Amino acid sequence: MLVGLSRAASPENLTAVVNTGDDANLYGVHISPDVDIVTYWLAGIADTARGWGIRGDTFGAVEGLRSLGVDTWFGLGDRDFGTCLYRTERMHSGATLTTVTQEICTSLRVATRVLPMTDEMVRTKIVTDDGRVLDFQEYFVKERTRPEVAEINIEAGGPRRPGPDVLAAVGDADAVVLCPSNPFLSIDPILSLAGVRDALRAHDNVVAVTPIVRGGALKGPADRLLKRLAGEASASAVARYYGDLIDVFVVDASDGDEVAKVNALGLRCLELDTIMRNHDASELLAREILSA
Repeated sequence: MLVGLSRAASPENLTAVVNTGDDANLYGVHISPDVDIVTYWLAGIADTARGWGIRGDTFGAVEGLRSLGVDTWFGLGDRDFGTCLYRTERMHSGATLTTVTQEICTSLRVATRVLPMTDEMVRTKIVTDDGRVLDFQEYFVKERTRPEVAEINIEAGGPRRPGPDVLAAVGDADAVVLCPSNPFLSIDPILSLAGVRDALRAHDNVVAVTPIVRGGALKGPADRLLKRLAGEASASAVARYYGDLIDVFVVDASDGDEVAKVNALGLRCLELDTIMRNHDASELLAREILSA
């Protein structure tokens, strides 16, 4: 979605506010998976086959750790490791995550402004049916989302302050687009920050794109989580979950039965092809959203 928006709106006119609730400290480095994959996609170097990391990367560092007996359940390529090492060193020297992210974007010639949602320690915790409390990466990568989820908590070690430019970016935008990400795991951490919900309510053009098509998620556990935590897995259930934070909701063109349910919530509903098979399809969707 973000690549399509960058092509439709031009990179310089786009700001991406990115979830950091799934950040982790592993192998001695600070990993920001969402920030990094967004940056790699915009730089044109993402490993699109895997869906994470850098295309053509090697894995010598992790293989070396494995040979030393380290449980290397989290995959991290060598160039990706380099990004994380740089981030860790800079943050240890006092730089904020926002500053370091901009430095990385500049080095990769990414013109879009990429903003981590916060410079504070805010983490997503998964409580399973059997009573375990898992960090996001443990749930998503190590456990491969297999555990049944009882609840999801967004925990903070201090103030839930958004990054220094986040609220201004929302307020100054002509349009705010909530991409078709998991509402519980990717969007909620951002919404948990002070002032973000109010900023969205104050905006008159907030568009959310469904991550659910015909009752299922195209990837990830969004449908399972919606059934468990919101009662049903449907596009209208996502719209209901966002409620008064949004003005427009986009359902897939194949999900016409959901339109009346979305309209009944007081929201404008668009029926568009939301399945982004390639960059051209993503750009077309972005253009339709921005021109609607």
